[in-house]
Amino acid sequence: MTYSNPMLKPRIAKVTVNVCPGRSGEPLEKAMKILESLTGVKPCMCKAKRTIRDFGIHKGEPIAAKVTLRGAKAMEFLQKALDAVNRRIPASSFDEYGNFSFGIKSHLDLPGTRYDPELGIIGMDVCVTVERPGYRVARRRWKRSKIGKRHRLTKEEAIAFVKESLGVEVV
Repeated sequence: MTYSNPMLKPRIAKVTVNVCPGRSGEPLEKAMKILESLTGVKPCMCKAKRTIRDFGIHKGEPIAAKVTLRGAKAMEFLQKALDAVNRRIPASSFDEYGNFSFGIKSHLDLPGTRYDPELGIIGMDVCVTVERPGYRVARRRWKRSKIGKRHRLTKEEAIAFVKESLGVEVV
């Protein structure tokens, strides 16, 4: 698609990679090492919001790790992640604002990764935020403002952008 106004052209703002082994301690440390080796960025820990006795999770206990990638690192990791799912994403993965998410069952599906018996195998969620330039006005601290309906990205526009720019088949 060609856009007469450059402010209307969608772009990938960030890629968030989430790993949740479900318990703290050694499994979480192993997952963080794997995540750091895949992305090249130090992950941060996410804590449980509430206690779930059936799963043995307590409020405030670290149970997950995540990394947010922007710019060239985000595009590089996203290309690998899309190759892991054979460049196919279901249309149901897109939300009404054009963001999409998909899961990778094993980190070994990513091209160029090797199995380390000490670390094991983990799966991960990849969340991609697609937006137009100018979305910063909704997040900035000074003179914050709303994004108009005409400037928001729709699901259909995001699907067209992903098909064209990333070469992904949306099924």
